Amino acid sequence: MKKTPKAPSETIIRALLARHGCPVPFHAVRTRFLGNIATPTWSASPLRVVERLWGGELPEFESVDEANALFEALVQGLWNDLTRHQKRTQPFRVTRVPMQPTAANLAHYASVRLEELDGFIDGLFGGAEAIDLPERAHMAVGHLTELRAIMAGVSDLMARDPDDASRAELEIMFKQLREVTRIMETEMNEAVLSCARARRRMLEGIPTQRPTLH
Repeated sequence: MKKTPKAPSETIIRALLARHGCPVPFHAVRTRFLGNIATPTWSASPLRVVERLWGGELPEFESVDEANALFEALVQGLWNDLTRHQKRTQPFRVTRVPMQPTAANLAHYASVRLEELDGFIDGLFGGAEAIDLPERAHMAVGHLTELRAIMAGVSDLMARDPDDASRAELEIMFKQLREVTRIMETEMNEAVLSCARARRRMLEGIPTQRPTLH
């Protein structure tokens, strides 16, 4: 029996993205892929999402092997791994970040969450201004928009007055953002599950013509 190829590690994927000058950070790549896996838009495809990481055009490759290495890591590796989160028993988790109560860490925390939220919405909509979503997914997008405003507010605050908050205040804000992150993960997972259920119902409802037997 052939062994299933081992998926590339996060370290390898990060290195490949950096090597090819990907402007999207790894944590946002993860959520973009997740959003596009969930999207009910039938025209969505891993290749298109990968192209959009570089603004719609793939980077230049020195060889076919180099291109294959990138696609294997992103599509056969990361994308396929993220598809397991379409099951409630395997929820998606956002990227973990340093939690020591410093102004720099708080600013970084808020920035990462902002990029993850934007990545998920970008992947879900696939560049479209509007898409049809099942009710629970539609609600989740509304909630995620509200959470984004909170993260943006913290990010702006830290950018303006990075040394103004005391350690006690930073600890309180970290605690609040951890709770916001928990809700963020819940809403992202609910959107994914809702869209997965909707796709299954659509597929079950597609009439299939009886084949002609010869």
